[in-house]
Amino acid sequence: MRRKWRDLWVRGGFPRSYLAASDDDSRAWRDSFVSTFLERDVPQLGISIPAAAMRRFWTMLAHSHGQTWNASNLGRALSLSDKTVRRYLDLLTGTFMVRQLQPWFHNIAKRQVKAPKVYLRDTGLLHTLLGIPHHTALLSHPCVGASWEGFVIEQLLHVLRPADAWFWATHGGGELDLLATVEGRWTGFEIKFSESPSVSRKTRASADALGVDHLFVVCPAPRTYRVSERITVVPLWETGTLRERIGGV
Repeated sequence: MRRKWRDLWVRGGFPRSYLAASDDDSRAWRDSFVSTFLERDVPQLGISIPAAAMRRFWTMLAHSHGQTWNASNLGRALSLSDKTVRRYLDLLTGTFMVRQLQPWFHNIAKRQVKAPKVYLRDTGLLHTLLGIPHHTALLSHPCVGASWEGFVIEQLLHVLRPADAWFWATHGGGELDLLATVEGRWTGFEIKFSESPSVSRKTRASADALGVDHLFVVCPAPRTYRVSERITVVPLWETGTLRERIGGV
């Protein structure tokens, strides 16, 4: 089971990429997909954007995966206007290549982040655009934590299917990676790329400030275990049981 999750994370969810005979074959299919999407699919939607310009933007976005959206920074890096990069972002969002995870606003005395976080929805395409060829290279890449975070968020949203979902962050450092109402319970998720994750005081304080019913820490741990009455560590490969767990906590 863990091997399947590892391949899904590294190669992404497109069947011909995930089921390829080798990492090289998977990577070649994804390279071809990116080129075809930009050179054929986007124009067929009636959108006139040079493929090279969109590929540069998509690649820059990959390097910003999991960060809050900042149109000015991306625009300066690409010599484009804020309006143009916003248009590019909306195109990739509308074609399901990108997820904009919106912030949750809470009426507390803290300066809260109000820009969305941006994730490439398929981590196989993310790794292609970042030039990451296989699992070993991914583990030593500086974006490994952000890649894992985006991958887990996609799996959680697929399994839980909440009506809506958000993240929460303050300019002082408090943050929860995902917030959603599941089985009628206000639930928080923290995502860690560690087999023995620690739950920081800031994370606990964030969960308390938001009044979540339960906080789940999702990671590559070997088993599920309770940290406290309101905090549970869950391996990624057991997320299929989360609805049941949330209903019973």
